[in-house]
Amino acid sequence: MRMRLRRISAGAAVLAAAALFVAWAGIIDIRASTGHWRVTDWFLHWVMRSSVRTAALGGHAPRFTAAMLPLAAGHYETGCAGCHGSPAMPRPAAVENMLPPPPNLLHVNATWNDAELFEIVKFGVRYTGMPAWPSLERDDEVWAMVAFLREYPSLDQAAYQRLAGFSATASRDFAAIVKSCEGCHSPAGPDETSLIPRLTDQSETYLRDSLEAYATGKRPSGVMKVALSQTSSEDRRKLASYFASQSGPTETGRPSEILSRGKLLAERGDRTRGIAACAACHDAAGVNEAYPRLAGQPIPYLENQLGLFRSGNRGGGAYADVMTRAAAGLSDEDIQALAAYYGALPQD
Repeated sequence: MRMRLRRISAGAAVLAAAALFVAWAGIIDIRASTGHWRVTDWFLHWVMRSSVRTAALGGHAPRFTAAMLPLAAGHYETGCAGCHGSPAMPRPAAVENMLPPPPNLLHVNATWNDAELFEIVKFGVRYTGMPAWPSLERDDEVWAMVAFLREYPSLDQAAYQRLAGFSATASRDFAAIVKSCEGCHSPAGPDETSLIPRLTDQSETYLRDSLEAYATGKRPSGVMKVALSQTSSEDRRKLASYFASQSGPTETGRPSEILSRGKLLAERGDRTRGIAACAACHDAAGVNEAYPRLAGQPIPYLENQLGLFRSGNRGGGAYADVMTRAAAGLSDEDIQALAAYYGALPQD
């Protein structure tokens, strides 16, 4: 018997040492981008549901009244909508890649009873980013939120904004949206070494198409998807109109030994390599307004965009495929020359 216990203890020690070695070796994947194994996801949710169910045993909800809803709606907009979204605005794109992602509350409420919702709202859920209620002494506030969550699936945007009041309308102030955009896209233009494009002197059509492509994911960009995730289609239309009406700097071009090569490619292309002339579509009178102006854009921005088109990762509006094909034959030197040429041109 004593020998058997020794063997069991030795085996347990070996298993513990092996587990520590695996953890130390760094081979356990903790990247949120890869997600959980299906069995891991199931197990974690099962543990969470079981914990909430047990903790909520014996809980009794008070009588819900309409008076509870405005208080809870105002807090929901300022404290909850940033992760879960709301009828006034979808949730920010950044939280979609959280692990686990915050649930859509239109669909999950029915899977919990009132006491279980109270448990989740009051105490939060460990390892998920769901925080506890800011003041654990205020059960009345928590029950008001539970009452609100019961009404939530039936609320349209207008009803939700009436309940949430100023909290749900301030974020839609267009002047605030413009100010936020101009933090990066100043009418004076970004620094010439920036990856951020100038928006001034672009057509409203191009800007509108680009904003919609970013918002829908047709033009991939984590930065722009997040920046636009709290805007409506009408906001984006107004942004396109605003920036199209702004004028940019008119400084003269900068000298560079590769300007002549860039000018040649821009004006004539290279038929032997299947490279079309850029000037056939860009910065010419009477061309399609859905095509962007390139003159005066920061050189790093132009280089980056051409590289993305060449690799097939750029995406964009209705004519993105045209540029993907046009850039396929460009070498690194071609891209540098074209960026230098267009970056040196003044914005008219």
